[in-house]
Amino acid sequence: MRLLRAPGVYAPQDDTELLVDAMNAAAIPMGARVLDIGTGTGALALAALRAGAAEVTGVDVSRRAVWTARMNAALQRLPLRVRLGNALEVVAGERFDLVLANPPYVPAERDGAARGPARAWDAGLDGRQLLDPLCARMFDLLVPGGMALMVHSALCGVETTLQQLRDNGLKASVVQRRWVPFGPVMRGRVGFLEEHGLIEPGQQDEELVVIRGDRPERAQGDGGAERPGAR
Repeated sequence: MRLLRAPGVYAPQDDTELLVDAMNAAAIPMGARVLDIGTGTGALALAALRAGAAEVTGVDVSRRAVWTARMNAALQRLPLRVRLGNALEVVAGERFDLVLANPPYVPAERDGAARGPARAWDAGLDGRQLLDPLCARMFDLLVPGGMALMVHSALCGVETTLQQLRDNGLKASVVQRRWVPFGPVMRGRVGFLEEHGLIEPGQQDEELVVIRGDRPERAQGDGGAERPGAR
């Protein structure tokens, strides 16, 4: 499927494809309510609609991305809702059957908010500037029995993501892995990554992973599958 892409909007790449593969393998239920965090062109959100989701909300901090996703949805004649802002704020209080997340995860040379197109990939010194808040809030974004699928580089700490999701009440596991060559962004900061021990000297590729988190079904008499530490 060809998609429009405004200048500065993240183009679907290997991580997008890997996440679509994971979603299709998970066989999302027909009629599911889906959230796509960092929707970009809307590629994942539109894939979810084609896979049988009844309602999909795409969220992005980029106005150009929001416009692009809306245009692509209109061209595909698919009922995608797209909202501007931080997903953890704009959908606060809503719950979904499936949450898709392809957040920024590339380690950057400084902490703090990125600007311009780099907002789509820069994620602080350890690459976890947005991953950590997502892990902390994922339980609250899901209905009981709901599922999250999140993609990121293994450079950011796969075990850290798994443990954080588990600590916050989800079952978590790696469901997809793929080694890919460095793209332009990663090639441009090889020296920084080597200096900080994030890659081996001369390394030119990285492993991408998709992590699945499942919120347990509400068990009879459990009071609603409360997240650990909620009280």
